[in-house]
Amino acid sequence: MSVVNAVRTALLGAVLTATAACTQTVNPTVPTVATSETATPPPSRVVTASPASSSAGIYPHLIRIPNIDVEASVIVLGLEADGTLQIPDASDAGWYEGSFMPGQTGPSVIVGHVDYRGPGVFGRLKELDPGDRIVLVGREGTETVTFAVDRVDRFDKDELPPGEVFGDTSVPTLRLITCGGEFDRSVGHYEDNVVVFASMVEG
Repeated sequence: MSVVNAVRTALLGAVLTATAACTQTVNPTVPTVATSETATPPPSRVVTASPASSSAGIYPHLIRIPNIDVEASVIVLGLEADGTLQIPDASDAGWYEGSFMPGQTGPSVIVGHVDYRGPGVFGRLKELDPGDRIVLVGREGTETVTFAVDRVDRFDKDELPPGEVFGDTSVPTLRLITCGGEFDRSVGHYEDNVVVFASMVEG
């Protein structure tokens, strides 16, 4: 398995399991990483061999999405011992360090809650429109990378298309992912994922 394919496999498994932990406000159970039946467990060492080890791009520290009033910290997410993605709290977004760094050629993946005991950082993600700006700020506060929304889509969690969401791109791209759709009270999770597809533009 190539490094890129390994990263893609890790992303699919990690994101599916992490976003399964989104919970509705009326059912505020503590979020846990639950294994998805459709997710392939990622390689345990994929992060150390990922494209994120390149010197290009920035390590995101802050995310700003003006059109939906988001300004939040971005924490770095690695993998748990069982190979699933770590989960940010409700107020932070989380960049998966096994994906490309913002500004690199390829998809950078940032996840966040839609809600958890109140509004989540990505609670209004589905309201974004093509052309809306997303700004990521680096650790020093001086480096920024700006993306423009291409489209917003929603996928059944069991049918999230890895090639479309995580496939190679010829330009730096961004994927923001949260939960959406109907809330399944029998399992305490939303049925779908909301995915924002965005491409880098001049700031």
